[in-house]
Amino acid sequence: MLWVDGARVADAGAPDRGLEFGDGLFETIAVVAGRARLVERHLGRLASGAARLALGLPERGLLRAELAAAAECQASGLLKLIVTRGSGGGGYASPAGPARRLLYAAPPRERPASHAAEGITVRLCETRLAEQPLLAGLKHLNRLEQVLARAEWQDPAIAEGLMLDMHGRLVCGTMSNLFVVLKGELVTPSLSRAGVAGVMRAALMDAFAAAGTGVIERDLGPDELAAASEVFVSNALIGAWPVRRLAELTWPAGPWARRAQAFVAEW
Repeated sequence: MLWVDGARVADAGAPDRGLEFGDGLFETIAVVAGRARLVERHLGRLASGAARLALGLPERGLLRAELAAAAECQASGLLKLIVTRGSGGGGYASPAGPARRLLYAAPPRERPASHAAEGITVRLCETRLAEQPLLAGLKHLNRLEQVLARAEWQDPAIAEGLMLDMHGRLVCGTMSNLFVVLKGELVTPSLSRAGVAGVMRAALMDAFAAAGTGVIERDLGPDELAAASEVFVSNALIGAWPVRRLAELTWPAGPWARRAQAFVAEW
């Protein structure tokens, strides 16, 4: 039996473990001109996460076809693919069987064009990311840390919040990955303990490397931002946004962010 908002629901069936426990993964995919962008990278990350969580995904060709059909239904916007362990099991014990998948399409999220053209203001979040190497990098369904961090501000002039781990190391933004230019080198924080390994982050790292500029992946302290010549953030929907201000620190919307944006435009 199930009650929703106090009303009895007939034949509700067992609740989904994604709702019960956050037992699953998701991908948020940009749709550009009726095509899912970076779809193979999204499917690759999903497959990697499913292997780590022992989720039984259908074969990649089926998922690819479903995403392509959904993308064709709209000129631009986004697709969200959610994969859960389905229903069943005894408490936290995992049931056998294939994963359950949900796919929906949505229009583009409204964001000022100035974010990409001129850059954004960010803040440091008080909410810290817990360190769990078994889950680090995965885009799993429990995003409560990001929800709490995003609730810290309502000022529309602040477009993103940067998050630290429990030891005070920079990890990522609430919705993005971080890139910092230090002494002419492009650096991105290590995600070995916490954070989401974004598909746009991976695509940009590969693109810079192919262009002859390797990206250094290492622990990064917030104090190092004062020495940065440029900062930008990325995700699958926004591409790359220059960061112009963090408290009293300022940076230009410089050539590294513009190169990143040029890479994204080709995809």
